Amino acid sequence: MKQYRVGIIGATGMVGQRFATLLEKHPWFTVTALAASSRSAGKTYKEAVGDHWLMATPMPKSMENMVILNAEEDVEKVASLVDFVFCAVNMKKEEIKALEEAYAKAECPVMSNNSAHRMTPDVPMIIPEINADHIAVIDAQRKRLGTKRGFIAVKSNCSLQSYVPAIHPLMDRNVTKVLACTYQAISGAGKTFQTWPESVDNVIPFIGGEEGKSENEPLKIWGHVENGVIVNASSPCITSQCLRVPVSDGHTAAVFVSFDKKLEMEEIISRWENYKGVPQELQLPSAPKQFLHYFREEDRPQSKLDRNLENGMAVSIGRLRPDTQYDIKFVCLSHNTLRGAAGGAVLMAELLCAKGYLD
Repeated sequence: MKQYRVGIIGATGMVGQRFATLLEKHPWFTVTALAASSRSAGKTYKEAVGDHWLMATPMPKSMENMVILNAEEDVEKVASLVDFVFCAVNMKKEEIKALEEAYAKAECPVMSNNSAHRMTPDVPMIIPEINADHIAVIDAQRKRLGTKRGFIAVKSNCSLQSYVPAIHPLMDRNVTKVLACTYQAISGAGKTFQTWPESVDNVIPFIGGEEGKSENEPLKIWGHVENGVIVNASSPCITSQCLRVPVSDGHTAAVFVSFDKKLEMEEIISRWENYKGVPQELQLPSAPKQFLHYFREEDRPQSKLDRNLENGMAVSIGRLRPDTQYDIKFVCLSHNTLRGAAGGAVLMAELLCAKGYLD
């Protein structure tokens, strides 16, 4: 496989740091540029982060002395140093849209962890095991932007990475309605217990904007490409409740699902255990060998569900039971900064490399 030079835009933040650790020894990707806000520009990565390194593993030695570029002012310079960039910035939505389009128009493809372009009709929002075919819309996006190489691809909201993959292998039985209650770790807010002590021993029953994302983004993921845009699916009807809980990493969801055509419990489990997507077929470097893992413990699945399964890239499912109002209910768990954020974006980039979109 060809070797690619990559950049991290927003390198000093929590997700940017996660990108740095994931890319340190990646077999296809080498980090050749780091960029952040004007506050960090001109400093080395080590100086810019200071004592705010949030990862369990040390800062990669190869990146410590890299000089941070200005993410907004040095677009052309960054683009000249890389084949594509990962982007995870903390800015206003319209500013993020403008920044990502600036990189795309500089012929630098953008793998975005941000929400700004998720609902842009010709920007694919990819969970690689589910909707890899949506990358076809990139051709239309390039025509709109007037680019040859440049484009934007985004990953979904991190909480979706638990329950949408679990529902997907059941969709052919016409899933009609879904109730998803998510219990989201504090790292989803870019926090740790050290930086957010008031989260300890606390449950926050509202996360601004999360419920709308949880209810609308899956319909784009389950949509189809038509006339150069992604047309959202019309069903299922999804309602959600999103809570922040005092957990460092990992988003759990309690999910209730109704079908037109019911499935036996063992068939549902079999579908989960045997499901494979394009990343597994292509054996991409970051792809889990088994995407969905079902744990058969009946009473206390929390002792079994594992956010770190297969380097944090697999999804745990447990407590599948019939329900009186819906047809089934279950719980699921995924690692939000790995599968849900940086790791999901890296897997998306691997898919796009394998399909020739980053050559």
